[in-house]
Amino acid sequence: MATEELMMAGGAEAGVAGRYASALFELASEQGKVAEVEGNLNRFMTMLEGSTDLQRLVRSPVFSADEQVKAVTAILAKAGIGGLAGNFLQLIARNRRLFAATDMIKSFRALAARGRGEVIAEVATAHALTPAQLTVLQDTLRASVGGKQVKIHTTVDPTLLGGLVVKMGSRMVDSSLRTKLASLKTRLKEVR
Repeated sequence: MATEELMMAGGAEAGVAGRYASALFELASEQGKVAEVEGNLNRFMTMLEGSTDLQRLVRSPVFSADEQVKAVTAILAKAGIGGLAGNFLQLIARNRRLFAATDMIKSFRALAARGRGEVIAEVATAHALTPAQLTVLQDTLRASVGGKQVKIHTTVDPTLLGGLVVKMGSRMVDSSLRTKLASLKTRLKEVR
């Protein structure tokens, strides 16, 4: 499937993040390194999600491009992330686009998944899911997308209180307790 077709397949690849992700995906495809790049980007994403200092570096406009490039280069070297993914992350730091790294990585994942015939599901839960819960969720999601393979990326969001939020492409299912309570609160206000 051509990159243009992949971009047309969903709105997630629109905008700056999508253009950068599409360019990286095309280059990785040409070199046969999609899996390697995706693995390295996933490792960077895990580091980013686990470090408030790295999040601050990535999102803060206070740091200059040179400071971001130096810091990212050191982080990548320590983590052993090189090749296309490492060069890509250094490039977006140099171009002052590091703030969009998370969206770029998600867009790249979506392109890679579509290339493999998979669907990506971003799932936020109040507590970490057990392997059995993940299996049930994956089976349920697979049935909802016509039997395609579903790859789940989970995050824990304690503000949800309970339930979960599932996002697959442009579709979102929010069955979180937080949303249900907010809806109930709104209905109670209307009754008065």
